[in-house]
Amino acid sequence: MSTGPDVPFTVLPCGSAALMLELDSLDDVLAIYAALADYPPAGVLDLVPAARTLMLHLDPAQTEPAAVERAVRQVTPRHGDRTHGELVEIPVVYDGQDLDELGSLTGWGADGVVERHTGTEWTVAFCGFAPGFGYMVSDSGGFDIPRRSTPRTKVPPGAVGLAGEFAGVYPRESPGGWQLIGSTDLQTFDLDREPPALLTPGTRVRFLDKRAT
Repeated sequence: MSTGPDVPFTVLPCGSAALMLELDSLDDVLAIYAALADYPPAGVLDLVPAARTLMLHLDPAQTEPAAVERAVRQVTPRHGDRTHGELVEIPVVYDGQDLDELGSLTGWGADGVVERHTGTEWTVAFCGFAPGFGYMVSDSGGFDIPRRSTPRTKVPPGAVGLAGEFAGVYPRESPGGWQLIGSTDLQTFDLDREPPALLTPGTRVRFLDKRAT
């Protein structure tokens, strides 16, 4: 039932052209995803990670689910390996509505929140919620940010927020309950761009403090 003693998973069929791996943690998802992203099994068209699952989309003309499952069980999970993705730098104006309150809540102060946000490299673990919204995790850890008790009905595009262990950039106006710490002019989702989403799973991210430039 596993690729190794430290990464148990369950395999579920999804129709005739996909497999779903259920794992115990996001770290396990990222370890398996890192192992498969560069060298996917033959016939795997796409890998779609989520918080506790990894979907493998298959080409039935090239492979069978059983063959892919056997291949996946032979991979060596790459724990802590988040260096394979492209690096994207996101300039941020740290003027978010929740920055001061979050600084008090965490005990870091507003400047401490900014220092921690810019002082680590982030990795897009998975995408969801809205097209182009990447859930990013910090390589250094240490983030456990409560969501707002009352979500906002409108969060502007480009808003940079924190919630739980994740950082994110809102690609368009939408409701949201994340703590807003700043904003960016960088367009993270553009239908006229290929691919439209700038922040895809595995992408490495550095946030840059525009106040310092």
